[in-house]
Amino acid sequence: MSYCQADPAYLLEGEPCETLIVFAHGAGANRDSDFMVAMAAGLVAQGFQVLRFNFPYMQANALDGKKRPPDRAPLLLASLAKMLTIAKAQPGVNRVILMGKSMGGRMAAQLACDPALASAIDKVICLGYPFIPLKGGEPRLAPLNQCRVPVLVLQGERDKLGSRDQIATWALQADIQFGWLPDGDHSFAPRKSSGTTLAANLALAIDLSVKFIS
Repeated sequence: MSYCQADPAYLLEGEPCETLIVFAHGAGANRDSDFMVAMAAGLVAQGFQVLRFNFPYMQANALDGKKRPPDRAPLLLASLAKMLTIAKAQPGVNRVILMGKSMGGRMAAQLACDPALASAIDKVICLGYPFIPLKGGEPRLAPLNQCRVPVLVLQGERDKLGSRDQIATWALQADIQFGWLPDGDHSFAPRKSSGTTLAANLALAIDLSVKFIS
């Protein structure tokens, strides 16, 4: 495995290859959370190169230790677009996949709604898509329904921000692909009584991602 720290905001993992995955974190945990590290390591082990990065507010948090809320969507999207440009400039890269945990997945899908940027994006993978805002309200369907590239949503079956039963009742485009993590919550963790484990669900998420990319 190779590492290339070209900028304080991002980390490039894995040997150079034609497919690079830009991996965006969620609202509450940065690029180095256990979830992000485990998913990235699993994808690198499958032969992909992965670019993990921090959104601006997480970069600021790391500098002074203060906890900040996420940046507003325009700044998040601009940061993700910058990472897309960096990814496309890597030697030998022909395909860029945008992957995101929760908020990061929503931003990935939203960025791929832009016709000027969608041509640089091969596919989008949303890990625990935050369908329901934390403060309640209508489900966030537009980024998925208007996305201009193929989308895979990997969702815990009992995710409080969009469970399997809830999602079945919403008007989503038929070509959006779904993968379900057994008894998983928003971070894919199942209950002890479920008969499965978080490690098994993460392995399944990696396997489903690899099949979708390939």
